[in-house]
Amino acid sequence: MLDIKWIRAHADEVQQAADDKRISLRVSELLAVDDERKRIAQETDRLREARNAASREIGRLMKDGDTAAADAIRRETAAMLEELDSLQPTLAEIEHQWSQLMLLVPNVVSPATPRGASDADNVMVRQVGEPPAFDFAPRSHVELGELHGLIDLARGVKTAGTRQYYLRGAGVLLHRAVQQLALDVLLERGFTPLDVPLAVREEAMVNTGFFPLGADQTYRIADEDRLLVGTSEVPLISYFSGEIVDVAEPIRLAAASLCFRSEVGSAGRDVHGLYRVHQFAKVEQVVLCEADPEVSERILHEITSHAEHILKLLELPYQVMAVCTGDMSQKTYQQFDIETWMPSRDAYGETHSSSNVHDFQARRSNIRYRGADGKLHYCHTLNNTAVASPRILIPLLENHQEADGSIRIPAALQPYMGGLKRLVLPSPIE
Repeated sequence: MLDIKWIRAHADEVQQAADDKRISLRVSELLAVDDERKRIAQETDRLREARNAASREIGRLMKDGDTAAADAIRRETAAMLEELDSLQPTLAEIEHQWSQLMLLVPNVVSPATPRGASDADNVMVRQVGEPPAFDFAPRSHVELGELHGLIDLARGVKTAGTRQYYLRGAGVLLHRAVQQLALDVLLERGFTPLDVPLAVREEAMVNTGFFPLGADQTYRIADEDRLLVGTSEVPLISYFSGEIVDVAEPIRLAAASLCFRSEVGSAGRDVHGLYRVHQFAKVEQVVLCEADPEVSERILHEITSHAEHILKLLELPYQVMAVCTGDMSQKTYQQFDIETWMPSRDAYGETHSSSNVHDFQARRSNIRYRGADGKLHYCHTLNNTAVASPRILIPLLENHQEADGSIRIPAALQPYMGGLKRLVLPSPIE
């Protein structure tokens, strides 16, 4: 959320951000509603003050025994009280209208953010590593998963419906190994781990900027004011909602959790295998810091480097992309995506995302700190996917496959796999 005074002073910039992010909002309408809200609020306050003054005078007159004068004031103020009674529901309605429009206001974007309409317009920042050059026909992660008994998609669909899966045997161990590796990397870098609620109140989704625009991506628990989170970013940010925190040193939090997304609107896109599923696990990093753009930009690069370090440990080629305006969410000020090489797609596929949100979430969540000036300020917040599985298993299996069908396990993962160096088929394949 942005401050309404700031929105008024930067109306064109906010409207541009709304247009670029394809958010249906007219800033001029918001400002007109704000003007009317303030007018009615001022008139309501005036009438309340007059009513209270009249009440005090009536009380004084009644105490003095002058009931005639008191009755006269009652008659004189009757119309004013009727006007006040009629204005109060009008004020409540326009305040609701104002609140709904404010929830649509997007964060503005950084000057470094490329303009564009979709992910096709994202700009490559750097590539690291070379895609493998196989001297055999490489198999997809689905084929490798079936050969090794790691993945069972058919039974996942039978049990839970589309985009569901089972992991089996070493598939489960790899799934857990990459999460623990990522968590250990973050622990070494000063992050505090939390085990977080996965079902949260709607207020938490609104305060972190996932509602109202992302409501269709969320699973709601029937007959309860609770929703399943699509990222532990929601409970990690909400941990400090309504609090005054100390950010003399940035607060670094991490969580390994299940995540749930309905993926409404993605029918026909990336549905093969494990790329786009309804249930997955993420190790998320969240940072809260002072409201200094230079500090939060430095931390954005820092948390992105953590994800890159994990990919280097997994020995996977990747590229970092500057995300364009049309591919950014409402809350984001600046974003980098990391795409990892996936041989079965003959392309890089998104596996990580890093975002600087400035004070957008902190304003909604009312998370503040006391600055050197002694005043309270809203924090800047940032988030990054350290690793998401099972999507990361796609490049992990496909890039490390060998001609005989075996799969090499990167050295960094071997301690989490009981020292296992490769996955070998139970019998030679034809």
